[in-house]
Amino acid sequence: MGVRNYLIEGVSGSGKTSVATELQRRGYDVIHGDRELAYQGDPETGEPLIGSPQTGGCADVGFTHWHHLWNVDKVKSLIADQSHPISFFCGGSRNLHRFIGLFDAIFVLDVDADTVSNRLVSRPEDEFGGTPAERDFVLRLHATQEDIPKNATSIDATAPLASVVDDILSRCGERR
Repeated sequence: MGVRNYLIEGVSGSGKTSVATELQRRGYDVIHGDRELAYQGDPETGEPLIGSPQTGGCADVGFTHWHHLWNVDKVKSLIADQSHPISFFCGGSRNLHRFIGLFDAIFVLDVDADTVSNRLVSRPEDEFGGTPAERDFVLRLHATQEDIPKNATSIDATAPLASVVDDILSRCGERR
């Protein structure tokens, strides 16, 4: 996709989809990873799990989360296609270690627990984070930061959306 490729990560409710949509509105190439690259799979082998629900239907919320993977070959293929000056991949995956080195930088959208909770409570139940159990799980992940990439640049995502995107773009060397 891009000569320069950036990953935008964060817990559910941190604003990844909103940032992706705003970047697209501004004319940037964006991959909505959770929509375009994700599947349920074995985190060690990458093999798809047959008959596994994407979200919402699994009794074990943690299982759904920890088996949320991105198609590594597709990520590599998109990054190898350098037909655009800059591209953003937005979303999260539990097999990030298999392709994190391909990105020029990683940004983590940082929000407080109240903001995460308020954002998730308005989600429909069929979207991850929309049920009480999923919200509790996300808030635990928020508190522990256990699946957030290390050495990422933190972005204050409690600011207005336009400011959040401006901050990311300025850190990528893009002018307003």
